[in-house]
Amino acid sequence: MRNFLLISIITALNSLFMASCHDSPDYSDTNLGNFDALADIIDTHYCFLEDKGIDWKATVAKYRESITPETSFIELFFICSQLLDELEDGHVNLTSRFATSYYRAWWTDYPQDFNLRTLEEYYLDFNWLSTSGILYKQLPGEIAYMYYPSFSSVISETSLDYILAILYNSRGLIIDIRDNGGGMLTNINTLVGRFIDKEITGAYIQHKTGPGHSDFSEPYPITYKPAEDWHIKWDGPIVVLTNRSCFSAANSFVAVMKNLPNVTIVGAKTGGGGGMPFTSEMPNGWGVRFSACPLLDADLKCIENGIDPSPGCEVHSPQEELAEGRDAILDFAIDMLKDNPLPFPDEEGEQDN
Repeated sequence: MRNFLLISIITALNSLFMASCHDSPDYSDTNLGNFDALADIIDTHYCFLEDKGIDWKATVAKYRESITPETSFIELFFICSQLLDELEDGHVNLTSRFATSYYRAWWTDYPQDFNLRTLEEYYLDFNWLSTSGILYKQLPGEIAYMYYPSFSSVISETSLDYILAILYNSRGLIIDIRDNGGGMLTNINTLVGRFIDKEITGAYIQHKTGPGHSDFSEPYPITYKPAEDWHIKWDGPIVVLTNRSCFSAANSFVAVMKNLPNVTIVGAKTGGGGGMPFTSEMPNGWGVRFSACPLLDADLKCIENGIDPSPGCEVHSPQEELAEGRDAILDFAIDMLKDNPLPFPDEEGEQDN
């Protein structure tokens, strides 16, 4: 799967290079030249203009009229940053020697629904195991729990074997990825491979084939394979916990997991981030990072704007309750799993209910 995903991404990005060969002006290193270069990069390469219904020409015109030859380079940076903020995309950044722009409202305008200190103190009792960036423990009531705060932490297959072996005799598994801002897509493969018994198509990727806002290739399937037979699998119920700060690779993980029959998504809608990022450069050397290749879920639906929880499972954890040691999202998941039978008989040979 890693090789297939890598080939898919390389193919998409190579096609992006090919699509960039359109007749564009040779922009000068002036205020207007740099602004126009940025506007053209987004116009011809950004992959969600049509999906988000953005009138890019009108948006560009609004900001362009504020630029004069006397505009300082710092003022120009902020004007360009405001232009990019109109895309409402956390994958879009403008980078200079003195600052990097970042659109934060994709998560700041929503409830946080999570507090790490509350989790550590009131649910993990400051006593947990950790490996490969994953905190894990069997909670009271024989509920297996894993907290994975970043897909930037590489998951070792051996470490995952130990985690699942230690948690195996549990009524269900909670995978908490709240506040996970993303990272490496290959970590999705490692996790998902432990929860499936056959190859699945879990997502699709497209690439731009030309400068038009709707110029895209046919979707390329992204498949996921089960882990090799000697690895430990989990075939029981799984609950994935989400909040608005689940972005990029975390968002993609939720999209894949939501289609598995034994998985329930509990919490808030994820933050989105469904585009493979790509970087270009303006005449003055400033770098611009943007979403270039859209990722789709197994039903060919765009995941840029986030993934909803499972029906009837939207739950929020108010800050005042978190401050008092209560996490409504985690409590909801525990209640869902607490009456499930254990996978192994007790000493009397009967299931412990």
